[in-house]
Amino acid sequence: MGQKISSTTSNNKKNSSFLSFLKLFSSQEPSLVSSTSPRTGIFAKLTTPSAIDPNDFTRLISNCISFASTRTQEYLLFKDPEGKLQPSPLALTQVFLMTYITQSVNLDFTDTFNCTAMTPEQRILLGADWVWAILEKPTKNPKIQIAVQVLHLPEREEAEERATTRKPVSESIQIARMESRNKNVYERMVEFCTSIGMDCYALFLFFGKKDDRENIYGVLSNNFAAAVGKCDKIDRALLENFFTASRYFHTPLGMIQAIFTKKTDEALTLMIKFS
Repeated sequence: MGQKISSTTSNNKKNSSFLSFLKLFSSQEPSLVSSTSPRTGIFAKLTTPSAIDPNDFTRLISNCISFASTRTQEYLLFKDPEGKLQPSPLALTQVFLMTYITQSVNLDFTDTFNCTAMTPEQRILLGADWVWAILEKPTKNPKIQIAVQVLHLPEREEAEERATTRKPVSESIQIARMESRNKNVYERMVEFCTSIGMDCYALFLFFGKKDDRENIYGVLSNNFAAAVGKCDKIDRALLENFFTASRYFHTPLGMIQAIFTKKTDEALTLMIKFS
């Protein structure tokens, strides 16, 4: 696995559970986005505009996220004329992560904003595919964390599930499934973020949704736990309802700026359009 995420200084006790999992299984005005955006070629060179200040981490981070979204969208839109090839959910998630990590390493800001990919066992237990963290200096303890879970189109997830059920699984995967059997994957990530506190955000990243299969959207909040008291469970339908109630979407830059400038213990919920 990549770099470990350690606890914040104010949440040492709460965050120790996350560290045990790792050891066990080795306010500015937000930017808004329009409904359409230009597409770039799949082999477009990923570079950072020279006009961006190398010390402006919000723009550097958001540009890396936008590059990753654009690259992933190309694969999301891919249609094989013969109908034989279709990127799997795992492949799409890996394309996003690999593109983002490559850019962030090239721009050399991983000591300020790092990315930790979860192991298969951690994905089951925590519900997250990866965790972004804003690091304090010089301790490199995470000041703010963003746990990310990717949601794919239902037919892609069903095809992946059918293929997975035919494969043997390791003992550690079986244990993780047993430990997490009482909650769905959405609830597990919300529970993980809630256990850390208001400085941990859950970001549900939709690689296509039912009314727009070609774009990437997100719902981010540090207060999903409030929804638990208003409904029986957190599921995909509840998350998609956030988009129905929203009149506009933030850009990746608007999302990062809102997180960086939020006051301590302030609730924040955003809808984002990444592509």
